[in-house]
Amino acid sequence: MDAYELRDLLAQQQATGRAYLEFLRVPSMSMGVYSLPAGGVDPQQPHTEDEVYYVVSGRGQIRVGEEDRPVGPGSIVFVAATVDHRFHTIDEDLTILVFFAPAEYSLKPA
Repeated sequence: MDAYELRDLLAQQQATGRAYLEFLRVPSMSMGVYSLPAGGVDPQQPHTEDEVYYVVSGRGQIRVGEEDRPVGPGSIVFVAATVDHRFHTIDEDLTILVFFAPAEYSLKPA
């Protein structure tokens, strides 16, 4: 069994100095924790895999395609592969669990 504690993952992520920490990878899926500061910019580009975001804490907006919606603790957002998306108008530091299926970049052309 693989089991994780969010507080430990956040400490590992903070130690890397990076916004994203992947903590689980198997062929069928991957997971990570993504953090964006209030007022920050989300630089991500569309992915080749489907993904689901679960907002653990913070408040902001997400744009998926041409649609915007507010997000906050408990928000769950599905983004289909190759659809342009990003978080914006981040009012409170965001902590987000990210689920990719299959694993992130596994469908990216070589």
